[in-house]
Amino acid sequence: MTYELGENRYGKSRIRLVTVRRGPDRHDLRDMTVAVALEGDFDAVHTSGDNANVIATDTMKNTVYAFARDRLTGSAEVFGLELARHFASYPVCSRAIVDLVEHPWRRVKTRDGEAPDAFVRSGQHSRLASVTVDRSGGTDVVAGIDDLTVMKTTKSAFTGFDRDRYTTLPEVDDRLMATKVRATWGYRSDMATAADFDFDGVWKRTTQALMESLAAHFSRSVQESIWIMGTAMMDAEPSIEWVRMVLPNLHHWKVDLAPFGLDNPAEVFVSTREPHGLIDATVRRRAAG
Repeated sequence: MTYELGENRYGKSRIRLVTVRRGPDRHDLRDMTVAVALEGDFDAVHTSGDNANVIATDTMKNTVYAFARDRLTGSAEVFGLELARHFASYPVCSRAIVDLVEHPWRRVKTRDGEAPDAFVRSGQHSRLASVTVDRSGGTDVVAGIDDLTVMKTTKSAFTGFDRDRYTTLPEVDDRLMATKVRATWGYRSDMATAADFDFDGVWKRTTQALMESLAAHFSRSVQESIWIMGTAMMDAEPSIEWVRMVLPNLHHWKVDLAPFGLDNPAEVFVSTREPHGLIDATVRRRAAG
């Protein structure tokens, strides 16, 4: 019997990176978790224990820190492109993938304004970036937002769904809708690789479009909300080719207060996290023609 090696990749995960740029009047803080993965001609290390072509994962970690010294001066996407292009330049590599999660901090507010050198971790969300560069120079850039917990206390319903002998869920035309948003989007490659492409500005406008759409629309299902928010994000940014959202439906059930002689005009709820519905969908621009 003969065997062959299938698809494989390896790399360094959860590289913790913090930088402090020390200006004369204020410090700027960045906090990231970085992962590097490589694909390529790594058959020999698997099948015959030959490590000659192996780039040590410790080298990957060290490269991230060395590049951060003077190259982490702009967006996470640009930093990821620098790293991915470096690793893809190894002859043994066919593709390099760099994933970055940026953890936001905000300045402590004092009576004299924002502190120049004191920060508090902002738990509102994480910023995502993923960069892939292949041997030929082909580039793919994905951005996103994660851990963004949001709630609509009205303008949400769920009615008209299929019912069978196992269905107990009541229909409701006004409910709380809560979710923890993970949204990612892909850029047109010709725009994302342009030297003057403003990743930070696009990210801010895209997430603002998401939030404004979330607040404004009436949701007949989480699925419809993905469609409405995804199209709003692409309307706001022509550089975006697709939007993917993964949304857990974090249920809030109205508590029955009748046993206590009380009514409940949709004011008292119990929050549950498990089990929850999970909706995953991608909205794309339709190809011309």
